[in-house]
Amino acid sequence: MTTRTEKMTVSPVIPAMANLVLGGLWTLSVLAGWGLSAFCGRTESPQSCVDRLVVVSTLSGLFAFLAATCTVIGLLPPLMRRYPEKSFVLMMVATASWLLALGVLYVGGLVGR
Repeated sequence: MTTRTEKMTVSPVIPAMANLVLGGLWTLSVLAGWGLSAFCGRTESPQSCVDRLVVVSTLSGLFAFLAATCTVIGLLPPLMRRYPEKSFVLMMVATASWLLALGVLYVGGLVGR
């Protein structure tokens, strides 16, 4: 009697789309003004809010840069074909980094409010 173990695989499209959505959310929050409208109170002066969000966005941008780099490297066709496990690990690191970047942006925005 032989037992067959089936290895469950995840399509690379799923983590790639997750990273694109998280990256788009971070980009819109930082560059399109979503962060300003979400984290600046009516009683706070606009300049102090902008100064605070610049610091938070810069710190968050470090994680976003790591996430974007891991996403691009993980999606390179030669890496995906030869080493799909390494590509998957890079995509998971990128997802975690995007979540950290958004978390830093969210917590930093709320703390100053």
